[in-house]
Amino acid sequence: MAAASVTRPGNVQTTEKSQLTLKVVSAKPQSPKLPTRSRLSSFVEVTADGLTSETKKTGKRTGHLELQWNEDLTLNVTPQSRLDLKLWSCHTLRKELLGTATIDLLDTLRTHDGKMENLQLSLVLQTENKGSLVAGGELNVCLDGLVVDLGSLPNGSTATDSESRLATHTHALILTKEYTLFFFLMQTKSSLAFSLLLSGIYSHTLQLVTYNGRSSLARHTTPPSSPPARSPAPSSSSPSPGLDNTTLPPPTEAPPAGANPGPANPTTATEPVPELLPTGWEQRVLPHGRVYYVDHNTKTTTWERPLPPGWEKRVDQRGRFYYVDHNTRTTTWQRPTEESVRNYEQWQSQRNQLQGAMHQFSQRFLYQSSGAPAVENDPLGALPSGWEKRQDNGRVYFVNHNTRTTQWEDPRTQGMIQEPPLPPGWEMKYTAEGVRYFVDHNSRTTSFKDPRPGFESGSRTGSSPGAYDRSFRWKYHQFRFLCHSNALPSHVKISVSRQTLFEDSFQQIMNVKPYDLRRRLYIIMRGEEGLDYGGIAREWFFLLSHEVLNPMYCLFEYAGKNNYCLQINPASSINPDHLTYFRFIGRFIAMALYHGKFIDTGFTLPFYKRMLNKKPTLKDLESIDPEFYNSIMWVKDNSLEEGGVELYFAQDMEILGKVSTHQLKDDGEDELVTTENKEEYISLLTDWRFTRGVEEQTKAFLDGFNEVVPLEWLRYFDEKELELMLCGMQEIDLSDWQKNTIYRHYTKNTKQIHWFWQVVKEMDNEKRIRLLQFVTGTCRLPVGGFAELIGSNGPQKFCIDKVGKETWLPRSHTCFNRLDLPPYKSLEQLREKLLFAIEETEGFGQE
Repeated sequence: MAAASVTRPGNVQTTEKSQLTLKVVSAKPQSPKLPTRSRLSSFVEVTADGLTSETKKTGKRTGHLELQWNEDLTLNVTPQSRLDLKLWSCHTLRKELLGTATIDLLDTLRTHDGKMENLQLSLVLQTENKGSLVAGGELNVCLDGLVVDLGSLPNGSTATDSESRLATHTHALILTKEYTLFFFLMQTKSSLAFSLLLSGIYSHTLQLVTYNGRSSLARHTTPPSSPPARSPAPSSSSPSPGLDNTTLPPPTEAPPAGANPGPANPTTATEPVPELLPTGWEQRVLPHGRVYYVDHNTKTTTWERPLPPGWEKRVDQRGRFYYVDHNTRTTTWQRPTEESVRNYEQWQSQRNQLQGAMHQFSQRFLYQSSGAPAVENDPLGALPSGWEKRQDNGRVYFVNHNTRTTQWEDPRTQGMIQEPPLPPGWEMKYTAEGVRYFVDHNSRTTSFKDPRPGFESGSRTGSSPGAYDRSFRWKYHQFRFLCHSNALPSHVKISVSRQTLFEDSFQQIMNVKPYDLRRRLYIIMRGEEGLDYGGIAREWFFLLSHEVLNPMYCLFEYAGKNNYCLQINPASSINPDHLTYFRFIGRFIAMALYHGKFIDTGFTLPFYKRMLNKKPTLKDLESIDPEFYNSIMWVKDNSLEEGGVELYFAQDMEILGKVSTHQLKDDGEDELVTTENKEEYISLLTDWRFTRGVEEQTKAFLDGFNEVVPLEWLRYFDEKELELMLCGMQEIDLSDWQKNTIYRHYTKNTKQIHWFWQVVKEMDNEKRIRLLQFVTGTCRLPVGGFAELIGSNGPQKFCIDKVGKETWLPRSHTCFNRLDLPPYKSLEQLREKLLFAIEETEGFGQE
């Protein structure tokens, strides 16, 4: 390699290192990452030529607007060295970069006649903000101890300076066996961009050549006979404002005399193919050879090359940079380039082709080859909107793009109401001719016989076979299986106040992505210290359902004078945001079903039928509007002509004093109802009665519900079972309660336990419900009664524990269904304390 040094008088070379004293005086950081009026604990790090051995740090200083050090750092440098200064902010677990600055000693020496004696410099700190460099404050330093002869310094007209940089920044250069070259380059911000294409290595000759003012390394097969003529380098673009204030020496114009660049042909040195920049970007070069990029779209500059299309740079909570590929929805720590993305896509394409060929090879004997393309014959018809059918390793699965979930079951057959579901392990398929057959994955057999009518399955262990069970319990477990198999990790926090429960819950649930509501709930009652292991969530569902379904908000109304089930209020449209509220209520009801919690008040059976996509019948009308039902029945049972009644296919409706006419069919107001079309009239009128004025509200509710729980999951149930699963049982069986209660530090025969059950027996059903809510957080029971109460870790029975003194009030642990009952001295004392606790206390605490 050619010599990379410049001689000085007295045979002293400028590449010899001498000591430089750098005094860090003060700093005024102005980073956008800092909060206003923050108290900083910071230090300054100085590195010479990017060498770890020449890295020095100051002590930590603390201050508000200005940090003072006045601390000396000694560095071994050459006149061509470059100093990188970094201001760091110290945290408990990590440090954060507040700004950087650079000092080019060569330019500084030329500016100050080769002397650095108590030289005061004020440097502009630069920091990165959203991919561009911005001013980050000011750093004041003092340089002392370096004096050189300017006549001996390089003038930038030869390649010697570039070669000396290469020699300085090259940490190791190792040549091993033939065809192998290991090159480890330590470079700093001032280094030139070296591109190495190490291919076609046939000899061990390493030459330094120059292309357009940029140095690169190349392998030569045969040394050239004579060097070519030198030519000046083309001028580079002007620097962009807002970048480094200091500059570097200009790039080399010609190779040194000792170097042999060789002929200009492609086999001598390979120039890397330039990568295309995105639209609106431009690459420029500073006079000292440093490349930067200009974004004309946002009128900003940056040192970093723009990311490929579809990529985004982000910062995690620890301050680490990572990159998001929106094309494939993946992340990586490595910064992508056009070449790496192109190589990965090529590898992925080749991998997919190889896997496809291997799959075809493994399936070559299963299907007969046919010249005509295969036509898919699916007797079930098209998939629902937002669904996609895919196949992986020969097994078909289905993708729900609405909820971003996958499942094995076909959504067109999942939970069909027309037919009972298949037994566990069975699957329904169709032949190419459309003939239905059944696959038993348990025994790996197929059959054309439907296994559902009278199906019995015997176990291989010899136990007695059991009949195929389609009871509510089996359906409920099927639904819970779908919920658990589509659950997401981690949890979602919902922080609410009891005073503003409705609005707090509305804002937070609507601001969360719907599928995130499938995560485990962690409810925080502001001002209370309770930890949510399930009990607080149960009470939150109970309290919020009581609020959102309150008829006083005009969103819902009671079905009748003596029917306190709820239905959508047609007058709810008076609220301009009523559709958003119904979407929120749909999400909330779906969350209750998904997380296995109960709500306070239920809906009418026709409303549950709408959720199940069932058509309400005339008989359902009797439960919500008896008068309307009786009128329709009179029309059905009597002759309109004999009664002298004129009816038309139109109906009037009054909402908030405004009367509107709805036509049951086209031109219905002109068509008279007769004996011949009376059945059609009754059918249309019944359908209209169930949907009058609530079509948009019902759609918004179902849309919100479907975002969290797909409506297909409910097809196993009928309307009464859906009500039971959502609202639970309200009647309390005292004998079942006693039978499924466990005791800690008490026994069944302890007098306090006898007194407790005597007090419960004296209570009416309303107070028993209040006691149940006090201990478990909800006033409803599961279908299995007290035996199936749910705690923090699954089924957990009602528990009475002996805790405290007789002066204490009873306490409850709703997460564990546990009542802390102090050892009271008399029945009257226990009754007084227990009733006071369940009627007067509110909120959660923490032991």
